[in-house]
Amino acid sequence: MIEESIVKRVLAEAASTGADFAEVFAEDRRSSSALLDDGRIEELSSGRDRGAGIRVVVGESTGFAHTSDLSESGLLAAAATAAAAARASGSGQRSVDLSDGTHGVSNIRIAPYEVDKARKVELLVTANEVARSTGNSITQVSARYADSRRRILVANTDGLFSSDDQVRTMFSVSAVASGDTGMQTGRESVGRTIGFELFDEYDVSELAERAAQRALTKLAARPAPSGEVPVVIGPGGGGVMFHEACGHGLEADLVAKGASVFAGRLGDKVASELVTLVDDGTMAGEWGQFTIDDEGRPAQRNVLIQDGVLVDYMWDGLRARAEGRPSSGNGRRQSYRHLPMVRMTNTYLLGGTSTPEEILENTPDGVYIAHLGGGQVNTATGDFVFGMTEAYLIEGGRITEPLREGNLIGNGPAVLAAIDAVGNDFAMGSPGTCGKDGQGVPVGDGVPTLRVLSGLTIGGTAA
Repeated sequence: MIEESIVKRVLAEAASTGADFAEVFAEDRRSSSALLDDGRIEELSSGRDRGAGIRVVVGESTGFAHTSDLSESGLLAAAATAAAAARASGSGQRSVDLSDGTHGVSNIRIAPYEVDKARKVELLVTANEVARSTGNSITQVSARYADSRRRILVANTDGLFSSDDQVRTMFSVSAVASGDTGMQTGRESVGRTIGFELFDEYDVSELAERAAQRALTKLAARPAPSGEVPVVIGPGGGGVMFHEACGHGLEADLVAKGASVFAGRLGDKVASELVTLVDDGTMAGEWGQFTIDDEGRPAQRNVLIQDGVLVDYMWDGLRARAEGRPSSGNGRRQSYRHLPMVRMTNTYLLGGTSTPEEILENTPDGVYIAHLGGGQVNTATGDFVFGMTEAYLIEGGRITEPLREGNLIGNGPAVLAAIDAVGNDFAMGSPGTCGKDGQGVPVGDGVPTLRVLSGLTIGGTAA
């Protein structure tokens, strides 16, 4: 995107007034999407966004400027603005020697941006037809296709010069069933950091049928119970709980602010010994995978909780530099218009030795949650609430009746300590977008079947 000689001159300009650190982040993003709703194509769009952000650090002060002008004059102007914003003192030229760093290459087989739009629309039409044919009670279907290609270049005054080429493809379908109990919704989505070959791995007809069947099943759902009960969480669909309930609390920026319940607890036992929590940006093909983060550091597999003991936090470059340690590859940003911050990638709980059948058989009564929806957490206390989008009653060690949607309420550290069974059926969940301080980035999460014996409250409507 930018010649190395120009990058050198821009970094020299950014550091010319005495900066401790300067960085160029350039991005070229192309995307396309299509939406079908109520049998009609409502949206068919494509776009391109390119530009660069310049960051300058002087002591505790950070200056940042971004521009869509990737010419040398545009970049130099942004560098001068960032340097001025950092309130640098002193002056003088600084020579920057760039070494050849990590360069990610997209290994996709079928470039989605080269696939005809008619083929993408055909997938939406198929999903609509299959979902509607599943049952007469299906009254509404919507389906979305999206792909993106994001090329980035990162260079800084430490000599780093790295790049990456990230391609993501996703598909989702949502079905609404109407009956005596009102309207119920079922949803399925897939997304991976691969090309159009996604549809060699996943059949949109199967996705549509599962979404519709989920909505139809919920028509016969009974009200969810209220109160604290044993909860079994199914594989994949419950990973968002760990993302929210403890993942955010393990991000070093929140820890440094004292806004995390896990602050100052390195080396402490914070969970059941069955819990090993990992954040891994190297998981091939998963939604949160990349070669380098948005500060140019190679993606890493980071163990955060090992056998119940807190062993590390997630770090970006700026906070790692202040602590005299390496970054963990968790510096991420939504676009070139944003500063990087500590963010998760693919966060998951390692599998255990129990079978899912054993876990259920040893749970006489409780609630089985197949899928959790959106939620929120207070990282300072660990308190959280999630929506249950698919849940069932457990009676006599068996999954029985479906339950209407309700809330799942608990506390992260308390739940981690109360996990008393972990299955051997690990699975990743649906692709997600994590929001933090106004920025959204793609993330993945996953869990095996697990049981939380106490500490989780169901916010249902049953008496």
